[in-house]
Amino acid sequence: MGLDDKIKNAAEEAAGKVKEATGKSTDNEKLEAEGHADQSSANVKQAGENVKDAFK
Repeated sequence: MGLDDKIKNAAEEAAGKVKEATGKSTDNEKLEAEGHADQSSANVKQAGENVKDAFK
């Protein structure tokens, strides 16, 4: 996994956490769900990159 990919995935996960927290604090379920989805997406990308690294 390249350093750029790690940084992008970490940033996406952090942004998702912020969205989720903002959604919780404002009782905005849609924003909370979007934040959770962003975090999940980042985690899937990280897992995919880890699999690629394992086969190198």
